Amino acid sequence: MRILIRLLQFLRPYRWQVLITALAAAGIMVCSAGIPYITRLIIDESLDAHDRSRLGPLVLAIVGLGIVRLGFAMVRRILAGKISLGVEFDLRQVLFGHLERLSFGYFDRMPVGQLMSRATSDLQVVRFFLGYGLVFLFMNVFALVLYGGLLFVIDAQLAALALLMGPGLIVVAWISSRRTQRVLVDVQQRVAELTQSAEESIVGTRVIKAFGQEARQSARFAATARRAFDTSMEANRLQAFYQSLMGFLPTLGLAVVIILGGLQAIDGSLSLGAFVQFYAYLLALVFPFRVFGMLVGQAQRATASGRRIFEVLDTQPEIAEAADARPLPAAGRGRVTFEDVRFAHTPGGPPVLAGVTLDVPAGRTIGLIGPTGSGKTTLTQLIPRYYDVSGGRVLVDGEDVRDLCLDDLRRAVGVVSQEPFLFSATVRENIAYGVPDATEEEVLRAARMAQADAFVRELPDGYETVVGERGYTLSGGQRQRIAIARAIITDPRVLILDEATASVDATTEREIGAALRAAMAGRTTFVIAHRLSTIALADELVVLEDGRIAAQGSHEELYATSDLYREIRDSGLARPDLVAEEAA
Repeated sequence: MRILIRLLQFLRPYRWQVLITALAAAGIMVCSAGIPYITRLIIDESLDAHDRSRLGPLVLAIVGLGIVRLGFAMVRRILAGKISLGVEFDLRQVLFGHLERLSFGYFDRMPVGQLMSRATSDLQVVRFFLGYGLVFLFMNVFALVLYGGLLFVIDAQLAALALLMGPGLIVVAWISSRRTQRVLVDVQQRVAELTQSAEESIVGTRVIKAFGQEARQSARFAATARRAFDTSMEANRLQAFYQSLMGFLPTLGLAVVIILGGLQAIDGSLSLGAFVQFYAYLLALVFPFRVFGMLVGQAQRATASGRRIFEVLDTQPEIAEAADARPLPAAGRGRVTFEDVRFAHTPGGPPVLAGVTLDVPAGRTIGLIGPTGSGKTTLTQLIPRYYDVSGGRVLVDGEDVRDLCLDDLRRAVGVVSQEPFLFSATVRENIAYGVPDATEEEVLRAARMAQADAFVRELPDGYETVVGERGYTLSGGQRQRIAIARAIITDPRVLILDEATASVDATTEREIGAALRAAMAGRTTFVIAHRLSTIALADELVVLEDGRIAAQGSHEELYATSDLYREIRDSGLARPDLVAEEAA
């Protein structure tokens, strides 16, 4: 009930439409109830009396009621559809907006397929119930009250006997709810796993094909689909039993009416018209009883889906902006300071950084090197506050990043990663993503600085060329240069290059290197790289090992004093094939 009540709150903006829909549904029931009454008049006052004069007006009355009912039905369906689509739109906006506010750590733990399932199939179940199921439920409840009352007006004793199956239906519905709720939650989870498997198979299709694992991946997907099928079948068997049982119980009431009501009609204590009217009302009452099980099942599915949606909405961002957050000082130029910084991905988990202290003056370029897992990337991710430190402080221009406005801070930090992500949009839109109102000249300038202008102009539509999903229609080097242009155009105070030239060849790297030198001028820059030509961009090198600074200084100083640096440089991680090239 708690989940259901929370879901009902999404109907608040549509309360007037819901009210009108409910009134239209009530109008449909009233019109439907009027037809058996007129039928009784036709039988008792026209057919029995052989009076043709009243037959025509009564038939016209039935047609009139049918027309009015048609009007109510159209209003109900139109408004119910509008409510359903409105709830879907609102839910999707709330869910997507909340996902955008969640921190990096949440997406590290939550598979994309799970989130996609909650934003699609779970959301569809909820919106269908809120838009149509509730109206249908109201119609059936109103029908039960209306037809039940009319039955008691016609013959109270016969109505009481006919409605004896009511308590039995309530008991069966309660048992059904308890037994099927758990299974329905499992069904939604299995559907989410299926979505996740499909998403991974599509996104990773290049890896699958590269290793010739199509058959194996298909078998894995089939196994996931089979689990979803088996769980759905279990839910289907339960619902089939209980819904069929709830559909059978009302027929007992029909049997009572046919036997007792028929005897009363034969004895003359109940007119034939009244018997037909009573039977018609009871027959109309059977349908709400029969679909009651279906509505219960639909409510259960909506509740199960709502629980999964609220699991996302109830997740609080791990990185929250302070209530009194301040803008980044306008006079600052990008000084970055790490004060005894410690970090672990989970409380009490293994430390990734263990007491890093580093002061980087504004405009200085720092090269971060070290073995895999030494904490290089994590250290730079603390600057734009993708994660919060477990201990110590990170300062930008003298301000603790936890005290700054997030948008202001992240606009001041440009990031180029090893695997650039491009949107399925034009080249121009991808470059100007961080500055949507960028001028033509600003876009072109950023592209030239990243050595991207030449190849972009050779594309079919130049800067208006739409790149494929994730930019896979471009080469790795081209994607990287567009990503560099995207970072440059924001004019950041701090620039982070995380293996930014790893996807380009040596010739292209030299071209980009010249552009990066210009882009890095006057900016504080962190360069994470193993290639000598990229490391050469740094004014100072910092060697990390096991989350600590193992050495710091120039290339010459470190080569002379640091065994770890010499090992990294000479082991092949530093690409010794480039040493000869650089020397030449």
